[in-house]
Amino acid sequence: MVEKQKKLKPVQKRKMLQFVNTERDMPLKRDADVRNEDYLEIYGDYIGEKAAEQASRCSQCGVPFCQNHCPLQNNIPDWLKLTAEGRTKEAWEVSNATNNMPEICGRICPQDRLCEGSCVIEQSGHGTVTIGSVERFLTDTAWQEGWIEPIKPKRERALSVGIIGAGPAGLATAEQLREQGWQVTVYDRHDRAGGLLVYGIPNFKLDKSIVGRRIKRLEEGGIEFVLNCDVGVDISFDKLREKHQAVLISTGVYNARDLSVPGGGADGVAPALDFLIDSNRRGLGDDVGPEPAKGKKVVVIGGGDTAMDCVRTAVRQGAESVTCLYRRDHANMPGSRRETANAQEEGVTFEWLASPKAVHDENGRATKVRTDRMRLGPKDASGRQSPETTGEEFDVDADIVIKALGFTPEDMKVLSPQLTVTRWGTLRVNPLTFETNLPGVYAAGDIVRGASLVVWAIREGRDAAEAMHKYLRGLERAAVLEAAE
Repeated sequence: MVEKQKKLKPVQKRKMLQFVNTERDMPLKRDADVRNEDYLEIYGDYIGEKAAEQASRCSQCGVPFCQNHCPLQNNIPDWLKLTAEGRTKEAWEVSNATNNMPEICGRICPQDRLCEGSCVIEQSGHGTVTIGSVERFLTDTAWQEGWIEPIKPKRERALSVGIIGAGPAGLATAEQLREQGWQVTVYDRHDRAGGLLVYGIPNFKLDKSIVGRRIKRLEEGGIEFVLNCDVGVDISFDKLREKHQAVLISTGVYNARDLSVPGGGADGVAPALDFLIDSNRRGLGDDVGPEPAKGKKVVVIGGGDTAMDCVRTAVRQGAESVTCLYRRDHANMPGSRRETANAQEEGVTFEWLASPKAVHDENGRATKVRTDRMRLGPKDASGRQSPETTGEEFDVDADIVIKALGFTPEDMKVLSPQLTVTRWGTLRVNPLTFETNLPGVYAAGDIVRGASLVVWAIREGRDAAEAMHKYLRGLERAAVLEAAE
């Protein structure tokens, strides 16, 4: 559980542009030898004075690059200034106006690739403003002070919306539409709402109580959750469309990309998401058996944030050794630099420029990964240097091999054969309205853009909600006109 902050005390008003006189100072981080023993969040919280101090480092630049590089276009300079001035509630209100889950984004967004990575102060050598940590402080304080209340629509509307998937895109859409008074029901195949916020992201990055209080607030605001309901299996998609005047598909992408090498199907080779869901369920109190990595030699293949979640989870499960194989170098890793640094502190071994060639086994059980040593060649279509083999090979001992190679969509034709998909299997939507080829059916999040960030899912959920609101208002007006004839 996240430790409660003390009651908010008045904060001294500070001037801005203090980055020259005040050093960047992140919240305290627990030592690796301590945090490796549990699943508690590794970063502490700011208190009011420290948050104000760090916020005052903002240069209030004329062109807010931090805001421009935030998918939600959060008004970051404004709430930093308000925080520095001790106007914490106003700062939270500005932060909350553009983001349904600021305290979650403050914890799990890769700020080094987004807002903080675009901070102009970094270019001056003084270190970025700690935007994510201040963002987290504001909304955690809002919860503590009781500023966050259940949704209270100004008017109730009769028409209803069905949302398939209770992850960040679905939850953001649900909240936005419920605020407008529409009747909202969220369907999810799992036994808890939250999607990958609950089952994919480890507790040491995002304590599940943080997600739980958000879900509770949505329920108290009148949003209905139907769990353990797999749309297309437990209820047909057509029935859902008959029941609701508009539908959103926000199912995410769960299919793991395969490890297409000899031995890739051996016992002990597992998809990353299976490993993470098992661990998160155990942390939530579900009876899922013993920790699989305990005392084992674990190899994780991949270089994204999911791979970092896997290696750090394996460490906490008591693995004998944990090795991450990535085919490019450190500079070309897609994952957060912060997460990579945390993993290194916690004892993970990284083999850069290493690509699996085969999984060796004994009696069908994985024992080692034969690996090609790579070098970076010419740039490919994505603009990144392509890895190519040097001809050198080496082995890495492994009892468990975890595939963190990315995710692909499930077959949307199973949900409805009428849905149009892209060549990648994602749903094709109108980029302005997020409406699919079926009238009144919308889609948002990873099922549209492919595996991506939570902050992008929230953005698309909000955009889809805006379009759905206009669509439902059109139906509402049409019904009034028809009744008047």
